[in-house]
Amino acid sequence: MGKRFLISFCSLSAWALGPSYCSAGQAATLKMMFQGDPYEIQIIDDAAKRFEQANPGTTVELINTPHDAYNEKFGSAASSNSLADIVELDAPFLSNYVWSGYLQPISGLVDQALIDDMTPSNISQGTYLPDGKLYAIGLTDSTVALYGSRKQLEALKIRIPKSVADAWTRDEFEAALKTLADSGVKWPIDLFRAYGTKTEWITYAYEPILVSMGCDVIDRKTWKAAGTLDGKTCVDAATLLQTWVKNNWVVPASAGQNQFYAEGRPAGLAWGGHWFYAEANAKMGDDVVVMPLPKFGQKNASPNGTWIYAISKTASDPALAGKFLSFMLNDPAYRDAYKAHSGFPGLKSFAAASPLYADKGAMAVAFEQATASAVPRPPHPGYPTITLAFQVAMANIFDGADAQTEFTKAAKKIDDDVVDNGGYSPFGQ
Repeated sequence: MGKRFLISFCSLSAWALGPSYCSAGQAATLKMMFQGDPYEIQIIDDAAKRFEQANPGTTVELINTPHDAYNEKFGSAASSNSLADIVELDAPFLSNYVWSGYLQPISGLVDQALIDDMTPSNISQGTYLPDGKLYAIGLTDSTVALYGSRKQLEALKIRIPKSVADAWTRDEFEAALKTLADSGVKWPIDLFRAYGTKTEWITYAYEPILVSMGCDVIDRKTWKAAGTLDGKTCVDAATLLQTWVKNNWVVPASAGQNQFYAEGRPAGLAWGGHWFYAEANAKMGDDVVVMPLPKFGQKNASPNGTWIYAISKTASDPALAGKFLSFMLNDPAYRDAYKAHSGFPGLKSFAAASPLYADKGAMAVAFEQATASAVPRPPHPGYPTITLAFQVAMANIFDGADAQTEFTKAAKKIDDDVVDNGGYSPFGQ
């Protein structure tokens, strides 16, 4: 279990009766369930304390739940009708939670200025398709970029792309991998298999390759996987990744997560999340160059989506929940902490204040992907089944299994789940 903090909020209706009413034991408790790294736990706790000071007589309970157990704990709380007033959630699960009746729209509750400040990809990750309403917001978003050593690439005469429009093609990317291998690099690319074979990284980081090549894990109009995931284009995409592994071009899971910047640099390139820049820069300094993900087919594609905040439908005081979220997301110290940890901007004002992502910043091309190529993971209530089926299939394919067989099985699991849930109406209608 995560550490628990108690900072209670007096409800707005109670506060209207005066401080004595709250101090007499009538104060409501606003609960917020979240996960995060140690620094996030600290800055959220600090923001809550500052809110308490700015709003005498108020209290909130912060419930920190470990990342790896979060979705399970969320499900348990939802099943027992005990969801916190404010809940953090991983963006691709939003459709499932809204469809299940767990969340309410945040417009009118969170400051409109904050909503107007959201980047397109932030809006995308917080929006429920059927009604087009915004259900969640966050200070940050995310992406995956391609990292390399400027000195190494220049020495090998490998072109360094400088914008999404300038991204490597599939042929250029594979030529770069071969050049790196021929030059003696142990592993030309780290796909971060060390993150695990059944983790969200699999769908988050690799689905863009399928999308770029012209397919997807599920058809986003019919919401059927058969004929899409198990079609020739997706099978070819998976076989492509499998070939890289067979060529010994990919860092194996057993080698860990630091091969790009470890002594001797065993990995030439890294297919890493935005958070990886801080790690690599700490070891390699300005030699780290950030490039857009390759364009494998007719379009550029990159992932987005991260942990964002929503207000539960059962919130005791939705207006108060929105007031706290607005305070926290605007809090200068809260923003500074994320800026110090290379937080990927989900608000335009935060981007403007983050030199790393500003024009000509080291991560500028990664931030460009947020508007130029970001594709959210399938915003469908069946996403928990979709991502697990894809994870299992890709893990098996990486280990040498036949891509057609694995994707056919995965497509059936996804479609069976849709049928078992009555089509997840109104999806697919």
